[in-house]
Amino acid sequence: MTVNPTLEKKNMRNMVSTLVADLPAEYRKQADDAIRHHVVALNEYIQADTIFCFVGTRREIDTAQILSDAWRRGKRVGVPRCIGTGIMKVYQIRGFDDLKEGSYGILEPGEDAQEIRPEEIDLVLVPCLSCGSDGRRLGYGGGYYDRYLEHVTAPKAVLCRTRIMREDIPEDVHDLRMEMVISEDGVIRI
Repeated sequence: MTVNPTLEKKNMRNMVSTLVADLPAEYRKQADDAIRHHVVALNEYIQADTIFCFVGTRREIDTAQILSDAWRRGKRVGVPRCIGTGIMKVYQIRGFDDLKEGSYGILEPGEDAQEIRPEEIDLVLVPCLSCGSDGRRLGYGGGYYDRYLEHVTAPKAVLCRTRIMREDIPEDVHDLRMEMVISEDGVIRI
């Protein structure tokens, strides 16, 4: 019997979404604080001039403190903006006031933001619904990150809470593996 990774991913997304919704608020906050601590202590983060980081939604890792830390250190911060189906670009923001609600209710940079090209990025912090310790990532199904990141040579780290990590993430030919997995338990280098 042939396994359909797309159907497997859809089923896993449904299951993990339920797990995420049931995570206690106290655990989410503690995990997110620990993840932030691990990120800002990374040599790749410390040495990066330009970072590309997602703006966390309610169910994702809260990245607000990571973004604030990057600005305090004088880093150039880029966040994604959806510009078409399955297509995103990265734009510089200088503060939270540069964000507005965009696609899927996600905070995005405004229309006047300056684009950051893939080759300018020194470190990428990637969201997920779940991931494995081997760098496999279960995204939200649009392929935005896989398409964009194939043009980025900078180190790529996925941020995920340990309680929703899974080792049976289905993988498709177009899926990119991350080079680091950062959870509240620490950093796994692939």
